[in-house]
Formats: sequence, structure tokens, C-alpha cells
Amino acid sequence: MAPRIIDAIKTDHRAIENFYSKVLSSPTEKEKVQWQNQFTWELARHSVGEELVVYPQFEAKLPGGQALADKDRNEHQLVKEQLKKFQNMKPSDPQFEPTIKALMKDLSGHIQEEESKDLPKLEDALTTEESEKLATSFGRTKMFVPSRSHPSAPNKPPFETAIGLLTAPIDHLADLFRTWPHTSGMPNPSTK
Repeated sequence: MAPRIIDAIKTDHRAIENFYSKVLSSPTEKEKVQWQNQFTWELARHSVGEELVVYPQFEAKLPGGQALADKDRNEHQLVKEQLKKFQNMKPSDPQFEPTIKALMKDLSGHIQEEESKDLPKLEDALTTEESEKLATSFGRTKMFVPSRSHPSAPNKPPFETAIGLLTAPIDHLADLFRTWPHTSGMPNPSTK
């Protein structure tokens, strides 16, 4: 049985939380940078993937879905602005940890609400097959979107899609020159 959209989103959320912990617990500056890159890569792709694949389904399938999608896009915008600030910081910067902690505090509330309210509502409105197709689409979409935060880019299709297609190759090229954690079983953006 293929994963449903709620499962795909929750898997990403757990990965983001894990990478956050790794950023804070890494003993060396080099490792902090590697996990910072991994955290940024996952969160940026996840956010745009939700905006392109999931939020249009909120709008189409749920009563009040437009307002729900707009609220979630606004929450993402705040996180994208924080991520933009964090993604290029050096661990030696005194604001490095406070910045990621503030970002994660805002993101944690969003994750909690999404998992406990928004996604279950969407799942109730979808058939199993629709949910599985949505999860597949979400996974595929993340392969083609930017891997860094671009908070000034539009966050609604079709403009978001066009801007994403323009910025993603630049981000992906730059990913080749970033350092990444070398852990078995972990996605390594420099090889994708």
C-alpha cells in the first residue's frame, strides 16, 4: 500500500525536526553547517511542495479551504523569511542558535495544527487512491523545486511554479558545492 498524503507530510515533518536537533547537537562547526544545509534543503523543498500540491487541494476539497490555504501560506511565509536569514548564517554567529530556535518554534505550531486538524480534514475529503496519488505528486514535486528559501517569490500557483522552475537549477547547482552530513540512509542533495 502506498503512503497517503498525511503520511508523506508527517515523514517530512519528522525529518525536519531531526535535522533541527542535529544542527543544535553537532559538536563541530563543520557538522553544524552540514546539518544546517540538510535542514534548509528539506524545509525549503517541503514548504514549496505543500504550497504547490497540498494547498490547492485544501481550496478544492474543503469548505473554507481557501481561507485555510491562505492561513497556511502566511505561516509558511514567516518561516521562509526566517529560513532565508538562517540558511547563510555561520555557526559562530551569536544569532545562529536563536534564529533556528525561533524558526522552529513558529514551525512547530504550524506542524501541530497541520497534523492534528488540516491534514485529517483533507484525508476525510479524499479517497485512498486520491490521497496516494497526492503523496506521489508531492514527492515528485519536491525534486524540481528550489532547495533554498526564496521568501520574495510568489507562493501561489502558477507564479510560484514558474519562479520555482527558474530558481531551482541555480539552487541545485550551488548544492553541489555545499557540505552535507555523511550518514547512511540520509538523502544527500549533492547526489540528487
